[in-house]
Formats: sequence, structure tokens, C-alpha cells
Amino acid sequence: MKAVRLIALSLLLSAATPAWADPPADIVTSVEALRQKVGAPGVSIAIVEDGKTTLAHGWGVRKLGESAPIDAQTIFQTGSTGKAMTAAALAVLVDEGKIAWDDPVIKHMPWFRMYDAWVTREITIRDLLVHRSGLGLGQGDLMFVPRTHLTRKQTVEHVAYLKPKTSFRSAYAYDNILYAVAGQLIEEVTGQTWEDFIRARVLRAGGMKNATSDSEERFAVANRSWPHARLSGVLRGIGPTEALNERDELGRNGAPAGGLALSAEDMAAWLKIQLAYGALPDGKQLFSQKQAAEMWAPVTPMPISELPDALKPAQPTQQAYALGWQVQDYRGHRIIQHGGGVFGSITRVVMIPDKNVGFAIMMNSEDSGMLLGLTYELLDHYLGSPDYGWTQKWEDWYQARLAGGVEFLKQAKASPAKVGPSLKPADYAGRYRDPWYGDVVIGQDAKGLTIDFTSTPRMAGRLKHWQYDSFVTDFGDPAIEPAYVTFALDADGKVTGVTLKPVSKIADFSWDYQDLDLKPVEDKK
Repeated sequence: MKAVRLIALSLLLSAATPAWADPPADIVTSVEALRQKVGAPGVSIAIVEDGKTTLAHGWGVRKLGESAPIDAQTIFQTGSTGKAMTAAALAVLVDEGKIAWDDPVIKHMPWFRMYDAWVTREITIRDLLVHRSGLGLGQGDLMFVPRTHLTRKQTVEHVAYLKPKTSFRSAYAYDNILYAVAGQLIEEVTGQTWEDFIRARVLRAGGMKNATSDSEERFAVANRSWPHARLSGVLRGIGPTEALNERDELGRNGAPAGGLALSAEDMAAWLKIQLAYGALPDGKQLFSQKQAAEMWAPVTPMPISELPDALKPAQPTQQAYALGWQVQDYRGHRIIQHGGGVFGSITRVVMIPDKNVGFAIMMNSEDSGMLLGLTYELLDHYLGSPDYGWTQKWEDWYQARLAGGVEFLKQAKASPAKVGPSLKPADYAGRYRDPWYGDVVIGQDAKGLTIDFTSTPRMAGRLKHWQYDSFVTDFGDPAIEPAYVTFALDADGKVTGVTLKPVSKIADFSWDYQDLDLKPVEDKK
């Protein structure tokens, strides 16, 4: 009851404290100028102040090479910002008494297993959402990145084979796979898929009329943005922007971690619900004020990354992960926020509760410097801070990061040893299996060795010798991050296993090649 009283007081204070200002007077022209300067195809922004939408606007085009414009109804893939909606779906079930945050997961899914039997008994629904399970950063993401043959239930069953990196509840490490478990739990409890439940009980109930929770549903929406990336350079992020195949997306099994698509109007509706602690425009509650407090309450302390001097004001003094949200400070204010990214689209959702302001920025490209620059420009606007030139500073940081990645690749390419391979191609060929991922097949043809990640549609290509018994992948799909593939040999020169790691130093963590531990299948068929 104390938490509810505090929320009620906060609501009264926020209602009495107007937002610092309306949106920046020149936002329409300034965003367009920035978009053109960066070369981003499109962007959409929603801003909510004191329970009202003060901006829902789009800039640019849905797809390069076409003229269809982005507007307030254009839906974007919003990536991991959808984690908060999976948490909200669970909050609805908590309010209905069907689950509790601290219920053991096996109370509702008796068949669920983690790698360790004790953790299987102890892990709770809350634990699924707060990145303290002991799994490593992005561990298991290759089960749905970039796509998969696995069902969600099969994916959840495979979690049992993910060997933890740390002890349970001892450290923070961001993961997606346990949100897939949360999505499966919703189905086990309600009899509805995560897609159907979240569509009916969160999206539509919350007034998000354009939003979709399923890929095929999204493809049926004419007013949707296409993903874009820069792939023609030496690493991802370098080269001209190009449209990606929109169907080459994250596997449906991982959708509870980031499979929603929303428009600016939808984001405005979502921000209003959040800032009103679950209240809807008609006075009803999507979820209770008690659950609103639970979802914003910090749970897992997060390490703070050191930022360069030019970006120091953006470095928080404290930050923690809550239920689908990140809680941190900025210029003395509490900020509730989350970023999201699926290949070719990025999003940032931000709230300043004591100003009763929230905003969301969605882009149909991977231009992170622009996204972060706009985020901090808007934060400073609503906090009354002087212009700090954030858009240029974040763009400089992003370009420096890419330049560092390029330099790393140059050094690596200049230094491979002129040694190996130890074996004939036929001796490397065979079927290799990882307990959680499945099979990777190394083949041989007249041109040399090939590789096929069999659980992932169209994730196949060739292997080119690198050094010793290491090879590098050359995938047919340029959107797939290349990997080093290293064969381990015993004293008799027989392959005993295969390990991998990304070639790029700045590859997205979801390419968790390093978590694979491939062993030869005896019959090698």
C-alpha cells in the first residue's frame, strides 16, 4: 500500500508540474536536416507531455528507392523496447491472480529446465526479465538470429543446454533468450500465444491501433518501414545505405524479446499509459498502479561504461535494470528508458517521470549516432539544459567506433600466419553438433570447404583458410556477420571439436558464435 500511496503522490506532483516546454520549435526542420546529413532513410518521433501527444511525426521514406513517405501511422520494428510490453503482459496476469512475479517458473512450466538443477528450482518469473540468470551477454541468440527453423517451445527446451557464465543472481548480463521463456510462459498460463495475448491485452487494449505482434501481420500492413543497413564496406556500418530483405528478420521464437512493430501514434499511446501508471484514457487500468511500481523498480545493478570526455554528461552515476526497463540518472533526474534494435531498425523509448514527459524515436536504419544525438537533445530540451551539440558529438563517437573496427580488421588481415591447414579438406568435412544450437555441417566441393548452420535458414556459405587450422566464413548473405572457425585436433590429427568467434570487433552481441562448442557427430552424416 505504501508503494501505491507514493505513486498517487507522484501523480499529483507531476500533474502540478508542467513539462519544461513544448517540443523544440524547429524540430521538424532540424530532424530533416540531420536525416539528410547522416543519410538515414527515415525517422519517426512521438512526444507525450502531461498526458497529451505533442508530436507524432515522420520524416523521410519507408524504403529507399521508393517515394512512400513516413507518417505518424507508419510502423517500425522496435526491437528490445518490446521487452517492457512483455513485462506488461505478465503484469496483466499478475493483476488477475494467475501468476506472481516471484513464482518459480516451473510452477507454471513444470517441464522447463536451466543448465543447473538448483537454478531450475529457484528461477522466478521476475528473474526471466532482469538479466541476472548467470547466462552470458546474448548467450543463445543464434537460436533466433538472424532467423530459425526452431519453434518457441523448442528454443525454450534448448535453454537447458546453455552453460552459465556466472553464478545465479551474481552479475548482470543482458540476454534475450529468457524473454522467449517469458513468452512461452504466457502461452502455458493462458492458452494463447504470446502474439495473440499481447495483441489483444496490451496493444489493442492500450489503444495501439497500428501495432503488430506477428511478422505476417506486419507484412500485411502497407504503411510499414523497411529495414536498411550499410553492408558494402569492410564491415557492417560502412558504405552506402541499402534496403534489406524485410523477411530476413529475427526468428519468431525470439519475438517476446523484441518482435513488435509500432507507429509514432502507437508509441504515444504507450508512453501515456506508462506515465499514467497503467491508466487508460477512459479511466480504466491496463495494469494496476502496484504493477506499474513493480515494473519501474530497479532490480539488477548494471555496470557503467566509461564514455569519452565529449560524452561525459551522458554517463550515469547509477543504473539498474527493472522489469523490461532500464533506470538511470541524467542531470539529476531519474530516467526510465530502453533501446531496441533488430537488423536494419533501431529505437529508443525514454521517459522523465518527474517532468511527466516521454518520447520515442524510431529509425529504419542502423544510424546509432543520429538516434543517440536526438535522444540527448530532447532530454536537454525538457530539462532546460543549454545546447550541448549532442547530435554532432554522438555522430563523431559512432564514426570513431566504426573507424576503430576498420583499423582492427586491417591489423588482423595484415598478420595471419602463413601456416596450415594441417589436414586435407575432406578431413575437416563432417557434421558437428552443439547441444543448444544444433548441427553445423562442414561440406566439401570442387571449390573447397562449405559451412551450413542447419537450424538457421540460408545461413550458409564457404570457408576460406585463415591461418593454422582456422578458417573464415564467406556467407552468401552479406547481412550475416562473418566468423572465424577453428578446428581442434588430437595427437593423431583427428578433429575433436570446432570453436567460433566473430571477425568484427564491433559485431552485435547477438552473433554469439563464441558460445558454440561443436563436437563431431560420430556417423558424420
